[in-house]
Amino acid sequence: MTTVSLRLARVRYGPVEALHGVSLTAPGPGLTVLLGRNGSGRTTVLRALAGAVPLSGGTVWWDGRDVTGVPAYERARRGLCLVPERRAVFGSLTVRENLALTAPDPAPALDAYPRLRPLLGRRAGTLSGGEQRMLALSRVWLARPRVVLVDEPAQGMSPAVAARTYALLAALDACVVVAEQRLPSALHGRPAYVYELRRGSVVFAGEAGELG
Repeated sequence: MTTVSLRLARVRYGPVEALHGVSLTAPGPGLTVLLGRNGSGRTTVLRALAGAVPLSGGTVWWDGRDVTGVPAYERARRGLCLVPERRAVFGSLTVRENLALTAPDPAPALDAYPRLRPLLGRRAGTLSGGEQRMLALSRVWLARPRVVLVDEPAQGMSPAVAARTYALLAALDACVVVAEQRLPSALHGRPAYVYELRRGSVVFAGEAGELG
């Protein structure tokens, strides 16, 4: 059982406060969804949990311990994997080389996304948007982390691949937190806890089925 949470978290970008005392908890194994439009704070929540941005107030907790002062690289070493929306792959490296940065055996990634197999020799920067998302998410299948934070996991994917992606994420033995603009159709009927953010504050917290 793994749990990550924010307690009254505040984040500032210069003079602008992006999170206004946000509190939320994501238990695992299980799927937690952060919903909100661009500028709502959902991406900042992921970055705060990962240690990619400092808090100006509040705390970050992981398995009952305050990790607010633990740097991002140490959180990654302890089993946290952040997959950002942009710049999530090394464009100048081949698909094979990108995969090798995470694990020597690419089999789990290729089993998850067979479409990557014929692309192993291609430079990642030449892939389509959906193919790049598959490659970025392959870090998750290869690393088997304890905490997975993903910003718009299915961006650019076909509906079938998006559904497979969410099925794979839901099946992970990990605390999985994803950020989306709206609840994906692939999650309809699946158990997931939802936090909706608006202008840096939580305006809804509850089961996915409670959303109108």
